[in-house]
Amino acid sequence: MEYVRYGSKVLIRLDPGEEVIDSMTEVCKKEAVSLGIVSGIGAVNKAKVGLFNPVTKEYHSTVLEEDYEITSLTGNVSQMNDAVYLHLHATLADAEHKAFGGHLNAATVGATAEIWIDIVDGKADRRFSEEVGLNLLIF
Repeated sequence: MEYVRYGSKVLIRLDPGEEVIDSMTEVCKKEAVSLGIVSGIGAVNKAKVGLFNPVTKEYHSTVLEEDYEITSLTGNVSQMNDAVYLHLHATLADAEHKAFGGHLNAATVGATAEIWIDIVDGKADRRFSEEVGLNLLIF
């Protein structure tokens, strides 16, 4: 992994075998990012994506293990219990151009990933909501 900071923006390049969320968390810690906007593209060969069921308040995750293009990685950086909290969604396309997507729980880079974090001057925390079943933003 390599990254560079340009003012309020961070550009990250991930290499084969690197885990996306772990790497982004490391950069956010090093650069003291407490609030930001994420966007990215790249290629992964393993990913875990999930869908939240609001009735049961459970995530249902699927592990995808093929070569996929990240056609869209989007989300945000916030804080929960004074730690970096990444809320990411991804759309992944396979060799037949079929798309899979959802909440990104994990992803291993297959070729490269290029991820931008646009740092926002401020802070937003999260707290678990019993009513909704998710970690919601609090201001």
